[in-house]
Amino acid sequence: MNKLKKVIGLFLRTKLSRLLSDETFLKIQYKYVTGEKLNLDSPKSFNEKLQYLKIEQREPIFTEVADKFKVREYVSSTIGQEYLIPLYGVYDSFDEINFQDLPDEYVIKTNHNSGGYFLVPDSKKININAARSKLEPMLKKNYYYFTREWPYKNIKPKLICEKYLRENDDMELRDYRFFCFDGEVKFIAVDLSIVDKSKVRRNLYDKNWKLLDEEISYERDLTEKIPKPKNLSEMIDLAEKLSSNFKHVRVDLYNINNKIYFGELTMYHQSGYGDIRPQSFNKLMGSWIKL
Repeated sequence: MNKLKKVIGLFLRTKLSRLLSDETFLKIQYKYVTGEKLNLDSPKSFNEKLQYLKIEQREPIFTEVADKFKVREYVSSTIGQEYLIPLYGVYDSFDEINFQDLPDEYVIKTNHNSGGYFLVPDSKKININAARSKLEPMLKKNYYYFTREWPYKNIKPKLICEKYLRENDDMELRDYRFFCFDGEVKFIAVDLSIVDKSKVRRNLYDKNWKLLDEEISYERDLTEKIPKPKNLSEMIDLAEKLSSNFKHVRVDLYNINNKIYFGELTMYHQSGYGDIRPQSFNKLMGSWIKL
């Protein structure tokens, strides 16, 4: 059985798998990842409904907001450009980047996939070859074929260079993730120790900043208390405005010195494969998505 699973996993990453319809691919991948049969006829859980939405969501706005460059237009028109992270440059290829023109610190990101970024906290110490070897291959890959998240299918790959955000207390940058359903924030997730993936902890909070018992993929951290942001109500308001056009979206925001910055909009949290505990919470989250 383990050998068969390995073969299936390898197949899903080959170009041959592109011949499969989205529905067939997702049924195979869901079984491969979760061990469960995907019910697309009557999805109940959050993860199942995300797979359903991958197939059903085909409006142009989904491609616009999935594009980490074009989403800036949506954010600017919805809540205002003052919430955008300052932009230093946009490039069609790695060779277009003139590193001499960039500031002392910055971040280079891909606009068309998940996890494509290179941090430059000190431009004098940048390893350009390392940046190239990480980012350049990503420009040649279509993220859609690995997850069947349709919004990514038709994004033209680019590299964008933005301001490097830092927390004042020299702690790791906190990413506040607002889980929104029909324009309403239901809860907020904050990850800890995001640099060392082996030590990641994820705390979930309600809108009053009460720590929840439920967990998604990572365990809670009961030792480190994350203070309630002083402008939490403003963050919630912004998240709800940005999410008002969607059945579900995760709105990521940063908060530096009470200055709020937009991070990204994520339509399919962990591509619909998060380990949601307990299972009843997975069902509750699913009930918030009205199909």
